[in-house]
Amino acid sequence: MSSWLDYTINGLIVGNVYALVAVGLALIFGVSRLINFAQGSIYLVGAYIGWVAVVQLHTPLPLTIIVVAAAAAVVGLIIERFGLRPLQNSVRIAPLLATIGISFVLDQLVMLTFSPNPRALPSQLPDVRFQVGGGTIGPLDLLIAGVGLTSALLLFVFLRYSKLGWAVRAASQDRDAAMQMGVDVNRVNQAVFGIAAALGGVSGMLVGMYYNQIDTAMSLQATLKGVVAEVVGGAGNVPGAVIGSLLLGLVESYGVAVFGTSYRNLFAFLLLVVVLVLRPNGLFASARQAPPEPLTGTFIAPSRPVRIPRWALLAAAAIFAVLPFFPVSFYVLQTLINAWLLGMLALSLTLVAGTMGQVSLGHAALLAIGAYTSALLSLTLSVPVGLAVIGGGLMSAALGTLLISPSFRLRGHYVSIATLAIGEIVSLVILNWESVTRGPIGISGIPPLSLFGYDLISPSSIYWFSFAVMVVLALLQGRLLGSHLGRSFRAIRDDDIAARAYGLSLNRYKSLAFIFGGFAAGVSGGIAAHLYSYINHETFNTQQSILALTVVILGGLGNVVGAIVGAVALVGLPEVFRIAAEYRILIYGIVLLLLVRFRPQGLLGTI
Repeated sequence: MSSWLDYTINGLIVGNVYALVAVGLALIFGVSRLINFAQGSIYLVGAYIGWVAVVQLHTPLPLTIIVVAAAAAVVGLIIERFGLRPLQNSVRIAPLLATIGISFVLDQLVMLTFSPNPRALPSQLPDVRFQVGGGTIGPLDLLIAGVGLTSALLLFVFLRYSKLGWAVRAASQDRDAAMQMGVDVNRVNQAVFGIAAALGGVSGMLVGMYYNQIDTAMSLQATLKGVVAEVVGGAGNVPGAVIGSLLLGLVESYGVAVFGTSYRNLFAFLLLVVVLVLRPNGLFASARQAPPEPLTGTFIAPSRPVRIPRWALLAAAAIFAVLPFFPVSFYVLQTLINAWLLGMLALSLTLVAGTMGQVSLGHAALLAIGAYTSALLSLTLSVPVGLAVIGGGLMSAALGTLLISPSFRLRGHYVSIATLAIGEIVSLVILNWESVTRGPIGISGIPPLSLFGYDLISPSSIYWFSFAVMVVLALLQGRLLGSHLGRSFRAIRDDDIAARAYGLSLNRYKSLAFIFGGFAAGVSGGIAAHLYSYINHETFNTQQSILALTVVILGGLGNVVGAIVGAVALVGLPEVFRIAAEYRILIYGIVLLLLVRFRPQGLLGTI
């Protein structure tokens, strides 16, 4: 009984930390209708500022909290002023993508400044435990609870009794009406981002002290947990975010008690998917609250796509096809092989996100399904590699569509959140299903690529194989987009209400898009598995999903040729400047920000 009380206390304490992140996200969503994926990066910044203050400057704990909150607030103000405010009149998806790019930039700046090595962050409090009933509680637990309760009280007073707080509430209820009544919405945004960033920074520092460790990879999980807690409670609902955070903390803690530590995150994302499917507005949303708005007519920046003559495309394909006959280095061929694999993933995502309008942030899960299926078929059933790769594509198409189908009824940013959660669930299932996937050990000894009984071992043969597969997939997708199916996909993307009025079945066409896209992604994952010869649950992660999205935006959403051009550009450019290899992710983030700001239609335009 005492252990369960300990798990309850632990869940409530962790829930308090989640609440600091989730409340900030709820404030921002309430005013800007934006899921701020950079909130976890501010959490990371706060953790490292706390480390500098405690370890390097030896500041007392109260001063450390003030310094972290103030510094994080400044970061939040900079993000709002220079990263998001210029996008106020842009397409609706632009601010969401900008926060993803900002998170890339902040994470990499922290890593380059402090190195990726974990660091200990002492709590500066006595290491004692107090008996409470059958459980125990420590000074740091009380501090976290006190910070959470104090922050909630101060936020309540601010929103209830200050003029700026009234303006925040007015803008969250009806932004346009607030502007007409003279509310300075830009000032409101600044205040909200400053408060949210301060709360996020303090939560990062407290988590570092609670676990006595910080590292540069902690931002993504913080963002995901904050988003889960906010959506469970109700997006934009501050009290709901607090209750959702406590509920999430308890669910995780009890899940760990019953199933083990490796299941902690799995329960969090399962809770998110269940809430999104059954009650998309959140458990504590008002019954009168309107459903999430679609991105109808505002998803893609209007543009005239660049028309490339057919002879130019044929010439480019011929040049790349004969490239191995020339004296090029193995490194160049390997770089282009990576570009062709990324191009297959980009073809999949540009169909789903660009043509269909379903922004998937968990697309790497389709890679993982294809890779594991192909590897297991070839290893355990001795299926020829070529057939195993096709099997991986079919399994990714079928299983991926089945897993993502609950998100078909969602709208707006909730689609992105759902696909992100499903991607994380796939990764966690791979980690814990040891009897099939071999768990954290992964699968090794995967046979090399082969075709008709001949092993493809030389760089040139692997290059030709991957290039040919990508070209075939691109031709098939181009044919698809020129058919009535492609026109139906674009009709649903541009106005799903009008498409439904014309008799189009939204779920059916979304399923078809994910089936075609899932097959291309699964084939790419299968080829990658046989190239790597070893895969595990971390081989295909969320970072690859974001990279694929950057490629698609770079080339032009819905543009088949643009997806391939974007893949070559984004893989090739960092390789041209080899000295910048360690800045690769930073380059990706900056490219995404510049594209969203100055050319949201991409290099070749959207279709």
